[in-house]
Parts: sequence; structure tokens; C-alpha cells
Amino acid sequence: MMPPPPFRRTKIIATLGPATESHEMLAQLIRSGVDVIRLNMAHASHEWTRKIIRRIRDVSRELGHEVAIMMDIKGPEIRTGDVAVPIELQPGEIFDFTVKPESTRDRAEEIRSVDVNYRNLVNDIQVGDTVLVDNGLIRLEVLEKRDSHIRCRVLTPGQLSSRRHINLPGVHVNLPSFTEKDRGDTLVGISEGIDFVALSFVREAADVVQLRGFLKEHGSPARIVAKIEDQSAINNLDEIIRATDVLMVARGDLGIEIPYEELPVVQRRAVGTCLSIGRPVIIATHMLESMIGQPMPTRAEITDVANAVFEQADCVMLSGETTVGRYPLECVGVLDKISRRIEEEIACEFVEPAVFLAERMKLLRSAVVMANELPNSAILCFTRRGVTAAGLAAHRPLRAPILALTDSAETLRHLRIVRSVEPYLLQPFDDPEKTILRALELLTQRGRIKAGDKLVIISDVMTSSQHRIDSIQLRTVE
Repeated sequence: MMPPPPFRRTKIIATLGPATESHEMLAQLIRSGVDVIRLNMAHASHEWTRKIIRRIRDVSRELGHEVAIMMDIKGPEIRTGDVAVPIELQPGEIFDFTVKPESTRDRAEEIRSVDVNYRNLVNDIQVGDTVLVDNGLIRLEVLEKRDSHIRCRVLTPGQLSSRRHINLPGVHVNLPSFTEKDRGDTLVGISEGIDFVALSFVREAADVVQLRGFLKEHGSPARIVAKIEDQSAINNLDEIIRATDVLMVARGDLGIEIPYEELPVVQRRAVGTCLSIGRPVIIATHMLESMIGQPMPTRAEITDVANAVFEQADCVMLSGETTVGRYPLECVGVLDKISRRIEEEIACEFVEPAVFLAERMKLLRSAVVMANELPNSAILCFTRRGVTAAGLAAHRPLRAPILALTDSAETLRHLRIVRSVEPYLLQPFDDPEKTILRALELLTQRGRIKAGDKLVIISDVMTSSQHRIDSIQLRTVE
């Protein structure tokens, strides 16, 4: 069984790809401290997906350390079609996006064009709108639109090749949030027991509700991660956060869809709103982009990661760094090292956590306040669905880890994404006092607690009339 690593509050998500999908690399990723493995379904086949999910579970069992699996489904996207040879777009050039290639056009016009896979684009876009191609490297302005095409002027030139991604800042696109491809991919994930489904380009709470209904219909306990990636999501941010289980600030497309100077503001607002209602939040994309090819991060990347930890986000995420990068394990090590150092600073700069109105949350707050005032203490809780552990984490304890005992392997994996929580499997839950004693024995065997440690315990107690009531206990490990 893998020994518990030194405590780190911030969780790390790593995306799997050619650089890390082998049995050996998976084991090294988990040993290095990765909490959640992400599968990017944009380019994944169903055969690969099934094989990899089973491999992750096998490696986890071998190491005695369960990690969570997140399936990131592709969502709606607009792309250019195929071109025989790359098109060199020149400044000021007039260029067409063809939305109905079967329509007749004036072939005498010497205007170059490319097909687009979204046929209704001509109805969504307006004259004066901006079209960004290939992650914003090419910028065009819409001059006019007709039934068959959208005519643009090139503002920022570049080379246009096949199947390039198109962004439309400020344009509400009437594509479904949960596509047929997403349905097929999600069904594969459900059948293999994934823990999280990340929904791309969430624009409103109804998108989350639709996916939740699909998961419920197919009997899946998977939690939903809503990815905010455009202006519509920002406009509806509060309602999206309340509807989802986890929020991801997906800064790749988001940084293209909104003015770049707004991105840090949106990130801070998103994290702050999640903290205020106890919702886990992930900061993703370009965290260590330079380390795809270089062994050391840039100073700006170090500061960016540190900022996410200072904001007390639950997770930081790696994408290309661990899918195709040359230094995937080093990237995990960088996130780990920065997170630990910044967490030391946070513990010295006490910030009053959000005040929650529910009675249960006030009880949990009392436990966190007690732990904050006891040096070298830990918080011990028992949770079947993860609610108690997540509630404690929402209060952001300063130094004490949250040792969460659960009788559900699914809940254990769900808690891998929650800041400050170390989940452990303990079966079965029976008499409260006996369960506490068994938990202390397990944690002692795992090297997590030792004689003399102070534990703040959230547990049931039995009354003389055999009713269970909530309690906060302070115990010293013997």
C-alpha cells in the first residue's frame, strides 16, 4: 500500500495522453501526488477510453490509493473545414466563411473561402462581430452575411489550415450544450464508473440540469464539473455555480472569448463565489504551458500557480503538460512544491471564511474554529456522501487536515477533488463509538496520526433514548 504523502491542501488534476497513459507512468503520476486523472474526449476513442479507465483502476488498486477519474466531454464547437493546402491570410484581405457549401455563389469572385461545420452560424452572427480562428491567432471582422456565406475582413493575418477552432466573442451560439457525441462518450464513462463529467461551454444553469437528468436516467452517481468558457457563462455565473457540483475556470477558450484583461477578474470572482457557497473550484489551462518542452517553469507561471493557491482554489489542473509534454512528472512536482509553500503563507494570514446560515454548517464551522486554535490538530469526520467533509472544507481550516472516513469508494473518489480533504475507506459504519475507535486504529496504521495528536471529531452520538445526534468531540490520540 502506498504510504500517505505529506499533507497538501490543493488538489492536482493531470490529463492523460501519450506521454502518461502507460501503466508505469500512471503509477508514477499517482505516487507523485496526482489526485484526479482527466480524460479529454475531444480526441479519444471509446476503445481507448474503456482501456484507460480500467488501467487507472488497476493501478490504483495495486498502489492501494484510489484516484478519481474525470471525463471531459467535448461539447459544442465550431471548426473550419478541410483545406487542400494552408491558406496564408493577408492583412485587409476579404475572406468568406461558407456555411452552406451546396448553395450557388458567384464563382467569378476572386475571394478565398473555407467551409464551417455549423450551418446556422449565419443566423447567430451579426455584421461588426469578431471571428477568431485557431485560438485567436487569426482575427477577422464580419462585413456582411448572406444565406450561403459570411464575408469578413482579415484584421490579424496568419496561416489557416484544416479544422481550426473558431471563437466568437460575445456571440450567443445556438448549439446544444450536450451533443450526440457527448451522449455517446458519457454512456461509455457511465458504464466504466467514472467519477466526474466535465461539461464544456456551459452557458446557463439549464445546461447543467440537462446533464444531471441524463446521469440520473442512466443511474450514474458521477458529479458534474461545469466549465465556464465564454461570455454567456460569465453573465450567468452565479446560477451556474449553484446548479453544478464543481466549477472549472477553463482559461483557454475563456481567455479568447473575453478581453484578456478581464480574465484575472473573472477568475477571482468565480473562486470567490464558489467559496461563498461551498462549491469546489478548479483553475485550468496554461498553468505550466512552457514545461511542455522545457524542464523549468517561467517566473510568470510560478506566480500564476501561486495566485490560484492564494485564492484558495480546490484544484489546479495540467493539460498538455501531461498529455504530450516531455516533463509530466516534473510538472506535477512543480505544482506540488508551489502549493505547499503558498499554503504555509495562507496559514499565517488568517482570512475569515464565508459565513453560512444553515445550522449544520454552523456546527462544522465550530469544529474548524476549534481546530484553528489547536496547534498540530486534525479534523476527523464520518461521511457517507461527502457532504460533511465538503462542508468542513468550505470553511477553509488554516492548518488542520480533514481526515474523512467513508464507507463508499465512490464518495472517497469524489472527495479527491475537495481542498484539504484526505479521504479513507472504512467499512462498515456501525455503532458511533466503535466506528471512531476503528477509524483511529486505521489512521494510526496508515501513519496519519500518532499518540498525543489532538483530533477534533465530527460524529454521531447515541442518546439514552437511542437517538443519534451530531456532536463535536476533542480527543487526544492514545
